[in-house]
Amino acid sequence: MKKRTLITLVIAGTIVVAIGAAAFAGPYIYRDYLVAPAAAEPTLSASASTAGPVSSDELQGDWTVGDGSYAGYRVDEVLNDIDTTVTGRTDEVTGSLTVADATLTAARIEVDVASIATDSGSRDSYFRGTAMRTGKFPTATFVLTSPVKASAMPVTGQPQKVSAAGDLTLAGVTRSVSVELDAVFDGERGQVVGRIPITFADFAVEAPDLGFVKVEDDGFVEFSLTLEKS
Repeated sequence: MKKRTLITLVIAGTIVVAIGAAAFAGPYIYRDYLVAPAAAEPTLSASASTAGPVSSDELQGDWTVGDGSYAGYRVDEVLNDIDTTVTGRTDEVTGSLTVADATLTAARIEVDVASIATDSGSRDSYFRGTAMRTGKFPTATFVLTSPVKASAMPVTGQPQKVSAAGDLTLAGVTRSVSVELDAVFDGERGQVVGRIPITFADFAVEAPDLGFVKVEDDGFVEFSLTLEKS
């Protein structure tokens, strides 16, 4: 009887230890093994074989968003105080821009929100349905509201930083935002990358809560645009 009781106590103790270890290690397992690594932040990749000044005539006119462009979001999920960064991406991005006298005078970018995807189907379903309500608001848009003029004429292959102001529309709600942009021209095509910090509540978006894991109230809209002369 004593031996049986001892065995029972040992088994019970082992179970308690195992449960405690799972509770402690669970968030780390979720972060390190169950969630795909977050995509890198958008960076410039366009380059040129030779550097040289760009004339205003090369930039003048209408431009469109071309192949190689993408947009999406970056948020932190929290499980027992352990942060996990999640990124969603789509290449379903369209838009047009107008340059006059080396100044960006107009821009409108549109993203198919329903096509933004992560590594998790359940997360994507919540994002598209409950959070963004893509059945009613299938797209997100950014519209430039003030001209953007670079501090100097660009040089082929050399990045420039500029600031832009515009109206961002998510889930049917429009807010004025500012965004820092990195831009480069390779002699034929341009590339513009940036990230816009957002608070979900500002756009009447409920931060996803999957029960065992909660999403932070703030995040980023990220994009990389490849621009082609129309």
